[in-house]
Amino acid sequence: MTRTLPTERPADRPFDPPAGLRERGPLSRLDYPDGHTGWLVTGHALVREVLADQRFSARAELRHLPVPGAPGGDQPAPPGMFGSMDAPEHTRYRRLLAGQFTVRRMRRLTERIQVITDEHLTAMAERGSPADLVPALARPLPAQVICEVLGVPYADRDRFHQHALDLFRLDNTPEQAGAAYAALHGFIGELVEAKRKTATDDLLSGLTESDLTDTELVNIGFTLLGAGLDTTTNQLALGVFALLEHPAQLAALRADPGLADRAVEELLRYLSIIPFTVRTALEDVELGGQRIAAGEAVTVSVPAANRDPAHFADPDVLDLLRKTSGHVAFGHGIHQCLGQQRARVQLQVALPALLGKFPTLRLAVPAGEIAPRSDMLIYGVHELPVAWED
Repeated sequence: MTRTLPTERPADRPFDPPAGLRERGPLSRLDYPDGHTGWLVTGHALVREVLADQRFSARAELRHLPVPGAPGGDQPAPPGMFGSMDAPEHTRYRRLLAGQFTVRRMRRLTERIQVITDEHLTAMAERGSPADLVPALARPLPAQVICEVLGVPYADRDRFHQHALDLFRLDNTPEQAGAAYAALHGFIGELVEAKRKTATDDLLSGLTESDLTDTELVNIGFTLLGAGLDTTTNQLALGVFALLEHPAQLAALRADPGLADRAVEELLRYLSIIPFTVRTALEDVELGGQRIAAGEAVTVSVPAANRDPAHFADPDVLDLLRKTSGHVAFGHGIHQCLGQQRARVQLQVALPALLGKFPTLRLAVPAGEIAPRSDMLIYGVHELPVAWED
């Protein structure tokens, strides 16, 4: 029996994976909206096996996506879109990018994250209770950080972020998606042109010293911006929401800010805001006792893998003290998220700073009134109203 991918999260359990997802078993058949029949992988061990096995391709032209309205794979990824490539093309871009994440640059970025966080929390306190945490902190923090990483003028952050939001909506028509893509692509093209003329101390300027073409630079910038902005925004907002709904865990982190590293890893595992990633078998592959035929798509469920009881004890419990080794919130294998350390630092700085600044922080509305972002590919919340005593 084949079925479509479950996407609706339980209304009364907004932090849990989509209903029915884990009940499918670790490996099952899956119907794709374009008529293709492939596979769904939910077991933690099998997910890591797929993502580490280069016989499963990330190439764009082979891809089938499990959500309605998504374009089928028919064209290779444009130059620079390394996330949709296999080795050796993927390796070339990855090495160039890794060389830009110098110790000096990352140390300076960490210091800036602390300054930016304090600035937004101070402004939030001055405006007073209540507040919406999304525009107050969760959105501007990663927006400013990614702008500084790539050298995007901070004055343009709102325009850029709106383009990114438009692009990742699940209810886009093809025309709307095309317009959002063109707007964001054009924005980054202007940025690359400016860096070619006047380089500054940022990642994108550093890449202009390589042999990359303007097209490659634009697409690399597009990839990094898309991967590092909306994800961190929603991980931060949803993470605060989850903590406020788990008072014992909130109290533990507030009492010991040094717990932030472990808290971030557990929130990454527990929330799993990236719903899936997709691979295609390049040849017949034996997986979990089944033969995956060459050309068949394999959808890997990140939320299900991170809640697999075969790997995590009591996986549906938020436990900031647990060992989260092996979670796949950032993927696994050669395509594991390149910006994961930057995302971690933002969360490790922002969460204890927020709780320290507002020791009485609470939800300003009943939890059931906070609507999840079911209209977006990346899970989270559009708003998070919070309140505190001055």
